[in-house]
Amino acid sequence: MLQEACLRAFGAIEQQSGGNARAWLLAIVRNTAYTWLKDKHRITLVGLDDLTEKDIVRVEQGGEQGGVTTDPETEMIARADAKQLESLIAGLPMEFQETLVLRDIQGLGYHEIAEVIGVPLGTVMSRLARARKRLIIALKESRS
Repeated sequence: MLQEACLRAFGAIEQQSGGNARAWLLAIVRNTAYTWLKDKHRITLVGLDDLTEKDIVRVEQGGEQGGVTTDPETEMIARADAKQLESLIAGLPMEFQETLVLRDIQGLGYHEIAEVIGVPLGTVMSRLARARKRLIIALKESRS
């Protein structure tokens, strides 16, 4: 799928109007993914790798980190929390999932998200607020 997105981007590079190249490329990747899902007649979420806190620090800092150690219990709790959060996000409607992931995980700004998914800025803001509210409610319910 990544190769398909790259080929589409390469074929359409002349159409790139000099705006935000990142948003333009992410829109192509998004549309390629939706085309693939539609063609395969399945909608599944790809889970994030189960990285320990130690592994995350190592990746973020680009190498080994000998100073950061956590006990097995802390790592197990972190993995369980990550799995629960991933599951709760998967339970959100697709437009909320998409907006939440682009903002809170990928770190895109509101304008970039609007450009990527092709909706007005206000729609991005309201979807993000609703997604976060639903996620908070789901977290509270799951811990009750």
